[in-house]
Amino acid sequence: MQGTPGGSVCPGLSPVDRWTLLVSSFIMVAASGQMNFTGDQVLRVLAKNEKQLSVLRDLEGLKPQKVDFWRGPARPSLPVDMRVPFSALKDIKAFLESHGLTYSIMIKDIQVLLDKEREAMARSRRLERSTSSFSYSSYHTLEEIYSWIDNFVTEHSDIVSKIRIGHSFENRSILVLKFSTGGSQRRAIWIDTGIHSREWITHATGIWTAKKIVNEYGKDRTLTNILNAMDIFMEIVTNPDGFAFTHSMNRLWRKNKSTRPGVFCIGVDLNRNWKSGFGGNGSNNNPCSETYHGPSAQSEPEVAAIVDFITAHGNIKALISIHSYSQMLMYPYGHSLEPVPNQKELYNLAKDAVQALYQVHGIEYIYGSISTTLYMASGITVDWAYDNGIKYSFTFELRDTGRYGFLLPASQIIPTAQETWLALRTIMEHTLNHPY
Repeated sequence: MQGTPGGSVCPGLSPVDRWTLLVSSFIMVAASGQMNFTGDQVLRVLAKNEKQLSVLRDLEGLKPQKVDFWRGPARPSLPVDMRVPFSALKDIKAFLESHGLTYSIMIKDIQVLLDKEREAMARSRRLERSTSSFSYSSYHTLEEIYSWIDNFVTEHSDIVSKIRIGHSFENRSILVLKFSTGGSQRRAIWIDTGIHSREWITHATGIWTAKKIVNEYGKDRTLTNILNAMDIFMEIVTNPDGFAFTHSMNRLWRKNKSTRPGVFCIGVDLNRNWKSGFGGNGSNNNPCSETYHGPSAQSEPEVAAIVDFITAHGNIKALISIHSYSQMLMYPYGHSLEPVPNQKELYNLAKDAVQALYQVHGIEYIYGSISTTLYMASGITVDWAYDNGIKYSFTFELRDTGRYGFLLPASQIIPTAQETWLALRTIMEHTLNHPY
């Protein structure tokens, strides 16, 4: 797990007041069931060279693990963001200073943001209940999203259906929305969100996008042309167990919830569990790591379900996997620095998509191959898709660039979804117009 239950021992308080604060925060955790992150900070470190990056990578190997990388050590030009528990702050800051690593505080107290997020969700829930409506500008629980899916499919049964493609480790349904205007085994586009459960902006963007598709069909010429010729499959909650856990216990949980006999740590990074490049650079064989690849390729039911579905379908022509955060649009490979055969086409398409996105709210994305833009990452969704004949395979890292990180305020859901839609539509249109 990332984070330790407990409270911050605040400076300036008497010992009695500190004890009262500590006890009250434990009571709050017990009452809500939620892990408390009071006093935890997100530090941003700028490594000057590979030697300093290596020092930062050593932090991940600490036992017990003291830092949770939000943006891992990649290359000197990219910042490294890490959540440091309050109990380890003094030691980690001293460690950084002793190695000449400069840092800034991106988030001063994670719990403050979590409290605001929870309050906003509670307010939205009260409003939704009083008006019997669904808010596309709020975050929702797994139960709320699955309930929305049922209502959405019922309301738009002429164009949308629900498919259960499998069950998660904890036996939750894995659901996919199918948008189709008819025909069988037509060329199709796959979009997934939420494979990393703490990336809540991705689920919210997926929900808004689903609504956008049904609203725009018959009105937006580009989308209408796409849906008249192709199907769209959308998996909004790709990691249902992890997502449920981010609501019930640990908001910052990333992996799934699989357990194995004799292994103390829980969960596999589902975006390191695919066959392409499995076990290579940018994944970890330590079950306690956030990037643990699992015991074998496609060992996790959440990954196996997608592999089986896409393979059986046989006519998926574009795959888009949506993550956060960093504001990037990338294509294969992650496990190799070697350019893919149609690298130039993918680069130009990414450029066009990013330009379309920028036109909406002026948000700048960087783009390129995963391994050269972000970092080496093996066993990932888009590499598997590309190696299995899906030529247009892309991954997004949505807003922001670190001010809020995984805790993006709900006020940014709709602007994020609006701009992402233009980029998605650009990729889908290209796929439509370049059959293969």
